[in-house]
Amino acid sequence: MNNIIVSPSILAADFADFKESVSQIDDSGASWIHMDVMDGVFVPNITFGSQLVSSIRARTKSVLDVHLMISQPGRFIKDFADAGADIITFHYEAETHTNKYLNEIRSFGKKPGISIVPSTPCSVLEEILPLIDLVLIMTVNPGFGGQNLIPECLEKVEKLAKMREKANLSFRISVDGGINRETAKKAINSGADTLVIGSAFFSEPDKKGLIHQLQF
Repeated sequence: MNNIIVSPSILAADFADFKESVSQIDDSGASWIHMDVMDGVFVPNITFGSQLVSSIRARTKSVLDVHLMISQPGRFIKDFADAGADIITFHYEAETHTNKYLNEIRSFGKKPGISIVPSTPCSVLEEILPLIDLVLIMTVNPGFGGQNLIPECLEKVEKLAKMREKANLSFRISVDGGINRETAKKAINSGADTLVIGSAFFSEPDKKGLIHQLQF
């Protein structure tokens, strides 16, 4: 299995002090920063756009793991690529021409990812798995941080891990929603190798200890 990567979510940070939040992530030993972009249409919340990605890009060398929870995300792929995103993940449910936009992300030298909400089966991804570097399984209904993980979503992680092995592919399997010390173990045992962690990271006094525990 691939090494475990922890991707702290800036969604749970202090929005008045992103600079300090980025420093906390970098100092913790985490090598990715997860950025949830929400438009108030695809999900019932509004967060930030490509300008914040650009600002954070200037302050860190960490991998910027950008998750587009927006309708018609294909319209903004170039904007986020130009802003410095390293991974651009959009929702299967939000676009019709999925292949086109996965290829477009790669054409900008970025890694393409695809995400599905809890009600979408992972079987819909079978035809596009060779095109992607990351599958993001939402383990809560997207829109807000601080929710509890939906246990049934880990069954999809197991199925996806088997699909990856059968097809001899190497995409990463990421989980997002309700991840903490306890649920992270369950996600890893199910086959996840990338953990998006928000509230549990920023509320943790020993952030280095948390990252070390989850990654090793």
